[in-house]
Amino acid sequence: MEVKIGIQNVGREIVLESGQDAEAVAKLVSEAIKAGSELRLSDEKGRTVIVPGASIGYVELGVEEPRRVGFGAL
Repeated sequence: MEVKIGIQNVGREIVLESGQDAEAVAKLVSEAIKAGSELRLSDEKGRTVIVPGASIGYVELGVEEPRRVGFGAL
């Protein structure tokens, strides 16, 4: 699932592919904002992104899509 994080006073957003579901990511974001702590997310390649909770402007969670295999005609 694609996750986009907008940081206050920063022109670029952070984009990563997370293996977690939308509910788990939303819970982590909510806790980080409420507590003013850091938000830690890991992507599918094992990289970790750390964002201060107080600096989060917005978080956009993409739609979870099943992986497609093979060739098909629509």
